[in-house]
Amino acid sequence: MRQKAPAYVIGHITIKDPAKWDQYRSRVPGTLEGWGGELVLRGKRVTVLGGEHAHTDTVVLRFPDIDSLNGWFNSPVYQALIPLREQAADVVLISYES
Repeated sequence: MRQKAPAYVIGHITIKDPAKWDQYRSRVPGTLEGWGGELVLRGKRVTVLGGEHAHTDTVVLRFPDIDSLNGWFNSPVYQALIPLREQAADVVLISYES
């Protein structure tokens, strides 16, 4: 039996409306409850060391496995925040399994 691997969401972010972004950010942690998700990193870009990267901010979330990650993302609680997220920032979310 294969052991489940941790899964991650990496978000690349450019904030358009700081007030709305603060609202969105304050609500996301509550959506992680029940899925085993945790905030690993929330930070601002310092330097692009190689290649090109247009976004200024990054977030990393960790989940116990890809099923938990997908459950969180598709949950009604998180889906309800997406319109606010889209008003607040340009965001690219990518999922990874380790």
